[in-house]
Order: sequence, then C-alpha cells, then structure tokens
Amino acid sequence: MQNIEEIYHEYFNTVYKYLVYLTHNNHLAEELTQETFCKALENLHTFKGNSKISVWLCQIAKNLLINEQKKNKRFSTTTEEELVKIQDKEQIEDSIILKEEKVQLYKRMQKLDNLSKEVVHLRITGELSFKEIGAILGKTETWSRVTFYRAKKKLEEVDDHE
Repeated sequence: MQNIEEIYHEYFNTVYKYLVYLTHNNHLAEELTQETFCKALENLHTFKGNSKISVWLCQIAKNLLINEQKKNKRFSTTTEEELVKIQDKEQIEDSIILKEEKVQLYKRMQKLDNLSKEVVHLRITGELSFKEIGAILGKTETWSRVTFYRAKKKLEEVDDHE
C-alpha cells in the first residue's frame, strides 16, 4: 500500500474537484480536502482495500461535508428536491471515480504488446464479443478469449506492483 504522501499527491485533485462540485465553493472545498487527508491519515489502518482508495477518500470527503453542513445548520430539513440533488452528486462521484479508473487502466495497458492492447481496447471500449474481435483481427474466437485473459492477468500484475 502507498504511504499517505503518495496518496495525497495522487488523489488530491480528485477529492478537491469532487468537493468543488458538491460545494461550489473553492475555499470550503480546499479546507475539506485538507481535512479529508487528515482524517484518512488517522484512519488509514481501517482501510480494508475493499474499494479503490479514491472511493474511500471521496466517501470521507462527503461525510466531512455533511458534518460541516450540520454544524453550520445550512440544511434544517432535507426536501425531496435536495435528495435528488444528493443522488445526482453521488452519480457524479461515481463518474469521476470511473474516469480516474479508466485513466489508470489505459496507463497500465501501455505495458502490453500491441495485439493484447487492441484486444483489451476492443473488448472494453468497443464492448465487442470475442468472436467479433477475432473476426476483426483475423484470428479465432478462442485466440481472442485467451489473449484477453492473459492481458487481464498482466494488467492485474502491473496493478499489484504499483
């Protein structure tokens, strides 16, 4: 696992942008981002690895924001409209995290050979079947399936070593 300094440098912008979106306030977002990493440092031993670190950090940030709102009594009651906004913001959080995961995947894919890269790209981005991938590359469905499986294993190894 990375140390907190590496985590901070890697995920600061993600957490900050997420909080700016939620708060529409750069100053508050910056304060809460700092608090998020302080809280993460205090509770790093509780991180079980069941989710991505970015998901864990964004959850901490969201909880800090909720606590801040309660403390300042900005919301006395939650209306149905506010609940819809919260759900929309959670979808945005998922979208930000998904985008970050895609970037990390594409970085790891650069370590694959060209054919493996193309198979993974066609499978994930193009959502093509192994039969379709084989036809495009002039190979068999089995070849496509085996190549994808091996590339996936290599990507997992790259992820474990980072």
